[in-house]
Amino acid sequence: MLNGRVSHWWEDIGLPEPRQQLRGQGTADVAIIGAGFTGLWTAYYLAKANTDLRITILEARHVGYGASGRNGGWLTNTITAGRERYLKSHGRQAVNDFQLAMNRTVAEVIEVCAAEGIDADILQGGELEVAYTPAQEKRLRADAMADAQWEHTHTELLEAEAAQGKINVANARAGLWHPHAARIHPAKLVRGLAEAVERLGVRIYENTRATTLRARRIEFDGGSLDVEYIIRATEGFTAGLAGHKRLWLPMNSSLIATEPLAPSIWDELAWNNGEVLGDYAHVYMYAQRTADNRIAIGGRGVPYKYGSRTDADGQTPQSTVEGLQEILHRMFPQTRNSRIDHAWSGVLGVPRDWAATVGLDPAAGLGWAGGYVGTGVGAANLAGRTLRDLILGESTELANLPWVNHQVRKWEPEPLRWLATKGLYAAYGAADRSELKGRGSSSPLAVLADRITGKP
Repeated sequence: MLNGRVSHWWEDIGLPEPRQQLRGQGTADVAIIGAGFTGLWTAYYLAKANTDLRITILEARHVGYGASGRNGGWLTNTITAGRERYLKSHGRQAVNDFQLAMNRTVAEVIEVCAAEGIDADILQGGELEVAYTPAQEKRLRADAMADAQWEHTHTELLEAEAAQGKINVANARAGLWHPHAARIHPAKLVRGLAEAVERLGVRIYENTRATTLRARRIEFDGGSLDVEYIIRATEGFTAGLAGHKRLWLPMNSSLIATEPLAPSIWDELAWNNGEVLGDYAHVYMYAQRTADNRIAIGGRGVPYKYGSRTDADGQTPQSTVEGLQEILHRMFPQTRNSRIDHAWSGVLGVPRDWAATVGLDPAAGLGWAGGYVGTGVGAANLAGRTLRDLILGESTELANLPWVNHQVRKWEPEPLRWLATKGLYAAYGAADRSELKGRGSSSPLAVLADRITGKP
């Protein structure tokens, strides 16, 4: 088994050829920190809207080095913190508009890929969430009832037989499915998007690590840039910027990929249409059938490293690999004799209230987007279009969505956030183990953990 080396996705297509470093002093109209989905989509839409803009992207390692090149390949319509988060502050219509915007984002990404000739193995089969314990089923059915009260959700409650007809998950008791999701190959998408923005005249500099952001000025290893607008698109690596240590928690997530599975196994699993798969555990999993017929399945491993340290190369503890294998074999017993070819990890950004945000301070020329908590493949595209509108000063529907300029308090200082994260995820794990033994409702441990973290 290959462990680390960024991700299976990059191993599959090969790491990108190194781009030029930036050194010395310079200027730009817009400078973007981070060459992942958020930064690249922002550059793409700005360059399309105004061909005269001088746009520069600074990347500490290489394009797609972070979550954009390591994720589970879910292009989906999820509002990160959930619809109820914004109901009191913005009202029902604003939340319905937000959901519709996220639905349309899935189609937008697919359309841009077609227009730009980006082959990212996209297959839109919708999203299926399954429950395989009584407690999970109770949460799933409650969500189905809640979804029915909102416009644009388009979710469908599936009983056991229908859920297993979508994907044959062993012992699935029920499922919740909606059409606004697609399987993608993350590295192919981020590579293709980088090439598209370069064709539009955007300059991408790699191995150029930004250290400090000031009003209209970026300092980086080896120089500085004076700019009109700075966009912070650093997601799980935000803690590495001066003054941002406690802004977003860098949460670790890990994946494994099987060897290509035999046609006979796929016949049994009935997983044929590009559906992405999740469950209703507290420490939830996420999976896809890859274009080359593997199962890529992920979930939480070691959730957080002391001092907001971030993963370097995707190395994954053996205990995490074994935990993901256990989930794989529980859901798909047919895979018990299948080899695991690759394991890897990465970090995603978690705000204190678990709510993603996009915004701009026009006076300082500082913009940002992120805190996606695992939903960034889709949300980053909407963020990029929203930042375009904010920078260009246009009062559009996107610029007025509920997540725009959303502010939240910082995470607690160490050692409190390390102790809390470690303890809370231990509680979630204990709750899942209790529910696997037949507990019929959510464990009090998980309910308490949700209240403490502010998790929706």
